[in-house]
Amino acid sequence: MSALVEPGDVHTIAPEMPAIFDGMKLAAVATVLYFLVRCLNLKSPTAPPDITYRDTPLNRYLLKSCPILIKEYEPPLLWGKSGHLQTALYGKMGRVSSPNPCGVRKYLLMQDGATATFDLFESLGDHRTGDDITMVICPGIGNHSEKHYIRTFVNHSQRQGYRCAVLNHLGSLPNIELTSPRMFTYGCTWEFAAMVGSIKRAFPQTLLIVVGFSLGGNIVCKFLGENRINQERVLCCVSVCQGYSALRAQKTFLQWDQCRRLYNFVMADNMKKIILSHRGSLFGMNSSKMEDADLSRLYTATSLMQIDDNIMRKFHGHDTLKEYYEKESCVHYIHNINVPLLLVNSSDDPLVHQSLLTIPRTLAEKKPNVIFALTLHGGHLGFFEGAVLFPQPLTWMDKVIVGYANAICQWERHRPPCLRTRRGLCPQADGTPSL
Repeated sequence: MSALVEPGDVHTIAPEMPAIFDGMKLAAVATVLYFLVRCLNLKSPTAPPDITYRDTPLNRYLLKSCPILIKEYEPPLLWGKSGHLQTALYGKMGRVSSPNPCGVRKYLLMQDGATATFDLFESLGDHRTGDDITMVICPGIGNHSEKHYIRTFVNHSQRQGYRCAVLNHLGSLPNIELTSPRMFTYGCTWEFAAMVGSIKRAFPQTLLIVVGFSLGGNIVCKFLGENRINQERVLCCVSVCQGYSALRAQKTFLQWDQCRRLYNFVMADNMKKIILSHRGSLFGMNSSKMEDADLSRLYTATSLMQIDDNIMRKFHGHDTLKEYYEKESCVHYIHNINVPLLLVNSSDDPLVHQSLLTIPRTLAEKKPNVIFALTLHGGHLGFFEGAVLFPQPLTWMDKVIVGYANAICQWERHRPPCLRTRRGLCPQADGTPSL
């Protein structure tokens, strides 16, 4: 039997209801698009880097000979204007189609029993000036020569005629055991100095281009500034995405803007893994400065500052975290650098707070040998370039460093022989040597 439907049981949908549903869908789509535009920063324009420099013959020549510094940096349209995505892609992927340059690993025994290592990559052709030039490279925190962004940069430099020497931070290579109860720290220059000394002895005629990425930028600037002798045979220095002062950065790393507190937690977790992978060497040796309580505090650490306070500062006998950060930051040494110095940062770097950028800007305003380039986009060591979606294999950063180095080498080549960079001579930005 079929049920009888009473007239009062029939319910009809009002004609305006589909319009309401369509309106809700459109509102949902509009909301998603709004957040995509905001998160991906799609409305942000592309622009040339903001360049701060003193008007000198050398700086004018460099900006003319390295035009990429004054042209628009164009990140991939759909995601490249987000500093977070640039940073995340650098962290996870490194680079696109990363090459695999062939090098030789060198081992250096340090005075305290530590064994420093670096990888040496010969050039793939003659340099355009005909000179013997070596790039001495210091990677970012916990990084080494096998990282994709380092391999990409090394391969690009080799093809331009540069020999490359890449420091492997003490303790960063998983297959190399520590031979003393010490690993790399924020500003220890011992291993980098040992690598540079080895290169100078092995290649007496070579000139040096000094390059540092992130934490490595702090180390190379501190190395050059802490002793004038370290600037011998150095043509120039390039530092990318460093923070200049750990003490000033300390408070900013605990803030949630730009998700900096989250990045702090992730980097602290990575540092814990590196330290714990060498637990036997760092905590088990008789000469170790670490105690069981330090190991317990390491397990519960959720920030880099806690790890620095409980572990890292003790490697060099610093009494307090403040003392450690002050002694290891290049901000106290960088003003002593007299060779041409290019400092590169990005405005949307989620790790480097805007307040820290007054340091390189003020330095470039005062010192004639310094150029400070601040890009609008690029994140932390990202600087991917591309049209819409897919990035190019070479980044803006790779091109800028090599382009600047090429310009410096050409400038040096055309100087009078008595003024060229040789042992004991450090060129000033106005073209005169400083003994």
